[in-house]
Formats: sequence, structure tokens, C-alpha cells
Amino acid sequence: MILKMRVIAGLLSAGLLVIGCGSTNIVSTPIENIDAIPLKVSPLTDTQRQHWGHADLISDTIPGMSVDKAYEEIIGNKKGKKVIVAVLDSGIDLEHEDLDDVIWTNPGEKAGNGLDDDGNGYVDDVHGYNFLGGSYNEQLEYARILRLKLGDEALRARAQKKLDEEVKKAAETKQIILKNIQQTTPVLDIVKKSHLAISKQLGKENYTKEEVEAISTTDPDLQRSMNVVQQMLNYGDTIPGVIKLIEADMANFEEGLAYYSEKLDYHLNVDFNGRKVVGDDPYNVSNTNYGDGDPMYQNKEESHGTHVAGIIAAERNNGLGANGVANNVAIMSIRAVPNGDEYDKDIAMGIRYAVDNGAKIINASFGKSFSPNPEWVYDAIKYAADNDVLIVHAAGNDGMDLDNLQNPGFPNDHSFSGSEYADNVITVGAIDQTYGSEMVSSFSNYGASNVDVFAPGGAIYSSLPGSKYEFQGGTSMAAPAVSGVAALIRSYYPNLSASETKTILMDSGLSTKMSVVVAGDPSKAETFDQLSRSGKMVNAYNALIMANIMSNKKSKLP
Repeated sequence: MILKMRVIAGLLSAGLLVIGCGSTNIVSTPIENIDAIPLKVSPLTDTQRQHWGHADLISDTIPGMSVDKAYEEIIGNKKGKKVIVAVLDSGIDLEHEDLDDVIWTNPGEKAGNGLDDDGNGYVDDVHGYNFLGGSYNEQLEYARILRLKLGDEALRARAQKKLDEEVKKAAETKQIILKNIQQTTPVLDIVKKSHLAISKQLGKENYTKEEVEAISTTDPDLQRSMNVVQQMLNYGDTIPGVIKLIEADMANFEEGLAYYSEKLDYHLNVDFNGRKVVGDDPYNVSNTNYGDGDPMYQNKEESHGTHVAGIIAAERNNGLGANGVANNVAIMSIRAVPNGDEYDKDIAMGIRYAVDNGAKIINASFGKSFSPNPEWVYDAIKYAADNDVLIVHAAGNDGMDLDNLQNPGFPNDHSFSGSEYADNVITVGAIDQTYGSEMVSSFSNYGASNVDVFAPGGAIYSSLPGSKYEFQGGTSMAAPAVSGVAALIRSYYPNLSASETKTILMDSGLSTKMSVVVAGDPSKAETFDQLSRSGKMVNAYNALIMANIMSNKKSKLP
């Protein structure tokens, strides 16, 4: 297997790979062949699991982005420029202990006075804007298309086919989960009661199978309890341990039941209308007077935006839960993604809001397979490009090849025309923590033309509402990792444009020609370098080296 450092053709020579940094020379990792480097075979420690996306492949044998190495050897005590990163997502916990000092504050707005103090068209937008108002649950777009009879007959037929497939799948899965709950609930009850009886008989909480066998009794109830715990001890060393395993299964079943119930009640329910509480016409782009200035999360389950924000910019080295990738960042919260499919109008409005209010990077960890008004979003993306704003977009979690026109993904930077209409969008797939054949996350979409890079996205530890922390996985987590690296580039090398930042992110990464499993299916294995345009994993250390070279070269131009 070959892991190479690739560089912009014609820009770098061997001599340019050395960067002066005080008295220290920083040199891009000169690795041409890593066959001799032992890869990690032991499980990651808890600390490594919580921080793996920042690790270095060469020194840690974990396929992170070399973030720690970048801070230690390149950034050090350098002072960069503050960069505003807009998180176009669900609401964010603006008071989270690890985010409260990195939340953007609109300098021209006074909180709570009901006025548009800065004249930007938005009232009380102190930390961003909420385009969803009080809504949370939403339909998927193809259910809305059918409810409102949007588009032409062909679009509605495709929407109906998709809806029928998904309703059938969700209903069948929900029934399987219900059956598992119905079967597991009495088992758990019997095991607990049996354990209580045996513990009382033996006078202790933990016991061996041999100790249970040695009990002499004619009590039929106690005999039944003995039989139950002896059987259960085949699945674990202690009955309390077995009970925890069963309870964990039950928790997973309950979570799955809630997910599929929610899907059937809201996402796939043609009669549901989550937008009616907002009061606007979401299919009229000129109807812009809606929403409010409070982009705080509004539901205890609304964790996505907070998790994304933490990956980008959770306060570093403060002794709390997680470190963000970037320092010198102000997170602008734009609440535009509900629990369901986002509206094209909200995304277009959100992009324009971010651009107009100073964001240099927009993180877009969302996407959908139907879009009745994609041109609104395309125009907003072009507007961002015209104003030098980089958009980092998650590739999606369907395990699909986005180059296949049967798998449309929205938004995108090509409008299915065969060429990109803007040079400011970078689409990100996800990798997992173990380097090797199963490195690509089984859920991650891919595409040699329509996915640009890969980054850590499997089981990422970050912030949750209420100053909590947890692991979540998805290309939604890979995109903010890249947004964080982009923020480092734009902070320390502010003369580089959005397009140049995209080029650096794509060209400075690590690449391998090893065969990897795609979509969790070994029969779909491909070489990693064929799964994206760059064929690479984003690497912060090498990106900053390349950014330094490009910045110096650019500053010397007449």
C-alpha cells in the first residue's frame, strides 16, 4: 500500500517543501511508502476514541487529520485572524460550556429590543438567525411534493415511488423492533427476579455457575431461578453484567422504535405540515419576512448543530469535553435544518445571511434526494462564491455513488450539468478510526467526480446540548472537521481565497491505493484513491504547509 503526499502540479519543488518557522524548519511528511510502518491492531483507548480525528497516521497509526501535530509544530503561539464560520444546521446550544466563548456576536445588534439595529433586515439577530421559527419536525421533501402536488407528473411519480418504498421499509422495521421489545421485556423481568432470588439465597450479588449448582432446594420457584441464572451465565461472567447487556439491547430497541415512529408520523406522513407554525410560504422565495433572531436549539433531541459546532471550534485545551479543530473562530448559528428535510428557501436564505454578515466558511451538514427549487440554492452558492465564501458540504449517509445519476443529491455544485458552476464548494465523505480495508465509513456516500475529499466522520466525540458530550457519526461530522481545517488556513493565511483554500484541502491530503470496502459491502471494494476527486484524506499539518507556500508566493505577485 502506498501513501503519498501529493502537491499542486507545477507549484512545489523539493526546495519549497521547507518552511521557516523561527529557528525551526517544518518539512512536509516525506512518506512515499508506509508498508513498513506497523498499523494499530489493538483497540483504541477511551482517550484515543474521543480524540482520534486529531491524530496523526504516521506517529499514532490512526487516520486522523494531524491536527495536534499542526498545533505543536506549525501554529504554536502564532496569532491568527478571527474567522467567522456559519453553521447552517439545527439550532446550537449557545450556552454550552465548551462553545460559549466561541459564539459569534453581531456587533451592530442590541439583544432583545425588537429592532433591526444594524439594518441588515433581521431583528435581534445577535448570534445568528432562526429561519425555522418554532418548528422542529418536518416531512421529507418527497412527502411535501405529494402533499402540495409540486412539480410535474414525472417528479410526483418518482416521489410516490420513493415514499411507498420508504413507508414499507419503515413500517416493517418498526414491527420487527416491536416484536423484539415484546420478547425481550419479559426475559429481562425474569432474569432480574431470578437474580434477586439467587442473590438472597447465596447472600451476595455476584456468584459462579458452580455456586448456583451447589444450591440444594425443593422450592420450585427457587429451582426455576437457578435454571434461569445458569442459562444466563453462558452469556456473561456475572448476572449483573448480563442484565446490563439486555438493558443495552432494550435501549437500542427503544431508540429504534422512536426513530421509525418519528419517521412514519412526520417524515413520511403526507398529511403532516410542520411549517404551519412558521407562517410563511416556503415555496415563495420573495416571502422573506419570517423566522426570528433566536438560533438556539429548541428541543432536547435537537443536538446536531451543537455537535457540528463543537467539532469545528469547541474551546481548545480548557479541560472540558472536547477540542475543536480550529482556534480563532466565531461560530454563527443559522437554524435552517429541521428534523426532516430542509426547505430550499431556508438554505438559500441562510447562505445569503451568512455571506452578508461576514462568514468566510459555511458548514453545510445536510442534504436530500429531492429538491423542487434547487435554483434558489444554486444562486445562493454562486453568491457565496462571488463573495469569497467557502461552503463545506457533507456527502451524505446512504452508502451511494453520487456519480450515478440515479442517486441525486442536493445541494451540489454541478446542477447535474457535468461541470461545476462554482469553485467554492467542497463535498466531504467520511472515514472511520481504523486505517485499513474498512477505513471508509459504511454509511458514507462517495464518487470520483462528486465527492472531493474524505475526513474523520465515524464515531466523533463532541458537544451536545446541556453542556454534555457524546459520540455521533456521519458525513455530517466529517464536513465540520474539514471546516475546521479550512478555518485554520483562512485564519493564518488570510490572503488565500475560498477557491485556493479548497485546492489546498484537496491537494495536501494523504492518499493510498489500498483496496477499501465501500458501503459496508466487500463485493464493492475499490481503491481508496478512486472514491473522490482528490483521492485523499484531509490533513491539517500538510494543508498549513501548502497554505504557507501559496500565501508567500501570492504575496510576492505584483
